[in-house]
Amino acid sequence: MRQLHNAFTLFLSLLVEAFPFLLLGVLLSSSLLLLIDEGKLIKTLPKNPFLGALAGSCVGFLFPVCECGNVPVARRLLMQGLPTSAAIGFLLAAPTINPIVVWSTWVAFRGQPEIVVFRVVFSLAIAVTMGCIFSVQKDPRPFLQPFLAQRVTRLRYQPQKQNFSSQGRSNDSPLLLQSGTFLLDKPGKPLSMEGMAASTLTLSTTDSRVWTQRLKLVIENVVQELRELGGMLILGSAIAAGLQVFVPREIILNLGQGTISSIIAMMVLAAVVSICSTVDSFFALSFASTFTTSSLLAFLVFGPMIDIKAIGLMLSIFKPRMLIYLFALVGQLTFILALCHSYFF
Repeated sequence: MRQLHNAFTLFLSLLVEAFPFLLLGVLLSSSLLLLIDEGKLIKTLPKNPFLGALAGSCVGFLFPVCECGNVPVARRLLMQGLPTSAAIGFLLAAPTINPIVVWSTWVAFRGQPEIVVFRVVFSLAIAVTMGCIFSVQKDPRPFLQPFLAQRVTRLRYQPQKQNFSSQGRSNDSPLLLQSGTFLLDKPGKPLSMEGMAASTLTLSTTDSRVWTQRLKLVIENVVQELRELGGMLILGSAIAAGLQVFVPREIILNLGQGTISSIIAMMVLAAVVSICSTVDSFFALSFASTFTTSSLLAFLVFGPMIDIKAIGLMLSIFKPRMLIYLFALVGQLTFILALCHSYFF
């Protein structure tokens, strides 16, 4: 009974510490996704693979989304002409390299500021490296899903230019048979949420109806993300509390003090738990006394990039073979960087 009480107390403490950051991250991501002109942003990104991957990795400061929200954003940016290197860089780095996650990591590890620095540096290095690797494939269509590849083909390889940010869809098939999320607008005229996110900036700011629709989209997105991410936060906090209280401490100590075993264990835990990057630092903090600093870094870097619960979302962009390559390469790079940290720092 005493163990159960201790586990519940630890669970509540993790939840209370982490929830404000989750709420703040959801509010910011929902509002900024509707206020930033994605079309203009894409035009300003460099075409060079390395610089494009670097710029795409840093776009997370403008789109502070976690690993649940970055996949739909990356998909929409690809459809609007974002280079593949920048898209992959954004997909991998955005959940970590954004102000909310940096702040929450600093709050959790205030006594170890080097963890914040290494988390950003390692995440950026992996994202840029992966972006450069996949930019070697000049034609991205072989590893994209057929529908997305068709859109990219029309945008990049046909002479006529199509503005997906303002018009959203082509006219060769019925609107509701095309991919996307729609709201009921006027009778017989559904409203595309993807198209509206980028097109609202071009509309008159005095149109009260536009502002009402934009506010409705923000509220709906906030509710949906809180419902999904809040559940994962509760599950992750429960797992962390249970492992700390019910698993024999000798097992955790033996596993957590080994240089290689601790890194592998935390990487596996990060993939299985799949906790939101906005609050995963508080989850990792609960293992700070038993696991090495390098293994904590492996958890904080690997988890946001390889999220099992987001595989379904990633399959809306990439083919399964592409995901296997992506997961394997990211896992190897994370392990190598964490191992180097354990020996040199």
